Amino acid sequence: MRAYLRFSLLSVLCLGLVGVQAGPAVPVLSLAAQPVPGGLELDGVVEAVRQATVAAQVPGRVVSLQVKVGDKVRAGQVLASIDDRDTQTGVQRSQAQVAQAEAELANARTSLQRTRDLRQQGFVSQAALDMAETQFKAAQAGREGAGAGAQQARLAQSFTQVTAPFDGHVMETLAQAGDLAVPGRPIAVVYAPQPLRVAVQVPASMAATARSAAQVQLQVMAADGRSQWVAPTGQQGVTAADPVSQTVTWKLEVPASVAGQMLPGQQTRVRFVGASAPRLLVPQAAVLRRGELMGVYVAGEKGFVLRAVRLGLTHGDSVEVVAGLKAGERVATDAIQAGLAGAQPAH
Repeated sequence: MRAYLRFSLLSVLCLGLVGVQAGPAVPVLSLAAQPVPGGLELDGVVEAVRQATVAAQVPGRVVSLQVKVGDKVRAGQVLASIDDRDTQTGVQRSQAQVAQAEAELANARTSLQRTRDLRQQGFVSQAALDMAETQFKAAQAGREGAGAGAQQARLAQSFTQVTAPFDGHVMETLAQAGDLAVPGRPIAVVYAPQPLRVAVQVPASMAATARSAAQVQLQVMAADGRSQWVAPTGQQGVTAADPVSQTVTWKLEVPASVAGQMLPGQQTRVRFVGASAPRLLVPQAAVLRRGELMGVYVAGEKGFVLRAVRLGLTHGDSVEVVAGLKAGERVATDAIQAGLAGAQPAH
């Protein structure tokens, strides 16, 4: 019993010692407004400048789909084949009509020459010669019409081979072998990996801010995970707002030097940099991110208190605090350390 009491007393003393252990001392930063470039930062989507939805131009069954998503294709390469039995019949019919027209033209030419000879000898009238010349011209027109019909039949025959319009990659296939193809029905989507552009939807209420920006920048992620901001080589803004989304579309051309680090459909950040204005800045490490929620630890009398904030533009290793803090308050420079039990501001 005495041994048990001694053990219990020792345990209580140990727990008491653990309870009084101080947490980490976390460096703090006293907030003060600093002049930084203003503007706004939005999400944009990378797009291929050259992107085409290839569709069928003649009706028929899709016999074969010869590409898959991600395949590299060359201009003119066959993507899909459509049943061409009907168009083959049209080609054969037009060839027969051409042969018939050529025979009629040859006969009219011979008749015209014979009539001219007889007219010179005085055996036929001028009216007969005029009739022969008219028949020859009609035969010529018939031959030209038959030739045009044959060309049209060959063109229809070529449409049974759905080809790539330019060099690029297959982004999506929209038909399978056995599907019924009708004119206008998409078969595949082809895009060229370069050039690229970024489309960003700017709220109509901020359109004036975007237009007055001194500089526009695109965020590009490097292979090592670090980001860099680059200026687009060209930009175009739509002057009208979408009546449903109430946004204005901006399209920014990606420099060729960094286009290889981006993919169509990828999301990236776009920054419209304006004139300098005083802003509150905190280190990136001071921000605690939990999904869409962001907060910082503010130093108080009994330690740190987590406070929700709204952030603005990033400036290197710092980020603007738009709402939630005021000048003179002290925040922990390391949100992870400040969140530990017993953490105290370092003096």
